Amino acid sequence: RRFTPEAFWQLHIATDGCDGEIVKFSSSEKWKAKEPAMELYNKVKEAGCATVTKAERKEKTEDTPLLYDLTTLQKEANTKHGFTAEQTLEIAQKLYEKKLITYPRTGSRYIPEDVFAEIPKLLAFIGTQPEWKDKVRAKAAPTRRSVDDGKVTDHHALLVTGEKPLFLSKEDGIIYHMIAGRMVEAFSEKCVKDVTAVTAECAGVEFTVKGSVIRQAGWRAVYGEENKDETTIPGWQEGDTLTLKATSITEGKTKPKPLHTEATLLSAMETVGKEIEDDALRQAMKDCGIGTPATRASIIETLFKRGYMERCKKSLVPTEKGLALNSVVKT
Repeated sequence: RRFTPEAFWQLHIATDGCDGEIVKFSSSEKWKAKEPAMELYNKVKEAGCATVTKAERKEKTEDTPLLYDLTTLQKEANTKHGFTAEQTLEIAQKLYEKKLITYPRTGSRYIPEDVFAEIPKLLAFIGTQPEWKDKVRAKAAPTRRSVDDGKVTDHHALLVTGEKPLFLSKEDGIIYHMIAGRMVEAFSEKCVKDVTAVTAECAGVEFTVKGSVIRQAGWRAVYGEENKDETTIPGWQEGDTLTLKATSITEGKTKPKPLHTEATLLSAMETVGKEIEDDALRQAMKDCGIGTPATRASIIETLFKRGYMERCKKSLVPTEKGLALNSVVKT
């Protein structure tokens, strides 16, 4: 409510890339006034070319995602499918009662060694299902990132059991296959990328661009993400001259911190002390959380039932009653 947006201006240049593609650079600086930005824009446009001042290339490895615990499943089901935390818990409980998945109210994303011994058989079972038949690599040894006896709490991470998922509703099927798909991801190979960052200078203005190309898709191939956000940068070297194909200036506005969704609220409940300014208090609350994986959904629903917040599309919006409570708590 108290946030006042501020305008800013940014410059952009474009040059030829690989295979007829255009590579777009953006200025490192953003200007709060239009006049100096326009003055530099005209100088850049008149210059017509930029000089590469830095070109960095490195290999980046992305570890496989960990298996789901309940909170992570709830967060991703909310982000990807719009499910509420309570809805996801209810579905997971239903799947558990049908013996299709392991105990759902878990706070662990790891499995112990004895359970890991069963993973090849479970992956082979997942591979017999139409949704996953081309995603599970036969005879490939599963990776071990999600295996750690010391990090398993009362219950291990969520797994499917090997019972056939017959006659599931659409919503139940979504949650079941999220868990199955995460298992395929978690036990796949790492994703390896070639990442490039290039800095160029034109008329005294610094411009940057970043790109990445996946060399080994690994776990990202499970959901067909191997080409997602892929930007190929030519093999430019320091000192190369780039002919500009286009120059532009854009106006933007600063944005307030976004409202919580159920996914981000669940994260905040897990790491409740993270944003506390007082160092001593933050350290004291470092390992605390609001609720447990089993109770967070009901806490959120209680806030709705008592009229402290309401849903506005995917966002959670505090009501006047909620804001009044916040004022009392803060004082």
